[in-house]
Amino acid sequence: MTVLTRSKGGIVAGKSEARVAVVTGGSRGIGRAIAEALLAEGASVAICGRSEEKGKTALDEMGAGDRGHFVACDVRQQDEVEGFIDGAAAHFGSLDILVNNAGGSDGFARVHELTDQAWQNALAWNLNSTFWATRRALPHMLRDGWGRIITISSIEGKQANKSAISHYITNKHAINGFVKAVACEYGPDGITSNAICPGAIETDTMRDAGAVVAAAAGISYEEFLGRYAQESMIKRLNTAGEVAAMAVLLASDAGAGITGALLNVDGGSAPW
Repeated sequence: MTVLTRSKGGIVAGKSEARVAVVTGGSRGIGRAIAEALLAEGASVAICGRSEEKGKTALDEMGAGDRGHFVACDVRQQDEVEGFIDGAAAHFGSLDILVNNAGGSDGFARVHELTDQAWQNALAWNLNSTFWATRRALPHMLRDGWGRIITISSIEGKQANKSAISHYITNKHAINGFVKAVACEYGPDGITSNAICPGAIETDTMRDAGAVVAAAAGISYEEFLGRYAQESMIKRLNTAGEVAAMAVLLASDAGAGITGALLNVDGGSAPW
């Protein structure tokens, strides 16, 4: 399919060129699924991650070819995030779609035991990285009068019913507010801004962090996953592919009328 292309004038009238998407944390998990789905729809995709080996392997496995590009980047570092955005735009010559996917937290504990290090790390990993990437990408979109900003939030950005993850909950709530603010400011410029709020998805990150969160809450990892499944109407975890399908809609011309939305892909878990 070629949903994510645009008409291009010039020597050959009507020639199509790929939309350019950048995905933070795109070498595995939800980010990998979104990058692969965007490629399948005709986009050129740049991904970043901390491991150059994993990033290049991911592009090879996706069969990205010349439409794929990887930049090593730790999104907790402002200069690296900005370098990723600048490098992707320079490599492909434009930037149309930004997917703020990277995020997470560590040092899980109840508030009275939560360390400054864990709090600050979560802030940089989630909210700050989203701000830095969005701010850097917007001038490219403003120049072209077209843009799609998709931020991966969480069901935890709509509720607070789990212990030992207050720093993660706080950041996801803040991201949802930022998404709406960007939608308000840039809607007249042809730029949309939306958040996808997934439920639990068993990615590599979930397996690593979920076990630690479960231990902090005094339950097993299997019980931790089971609670998420039972909270949902579908009584199972969601998949990365289901999140990617929503991202494709939001990235397309068909998604032009959707902005400022916090869209659940959670099997009916969130109360709103």
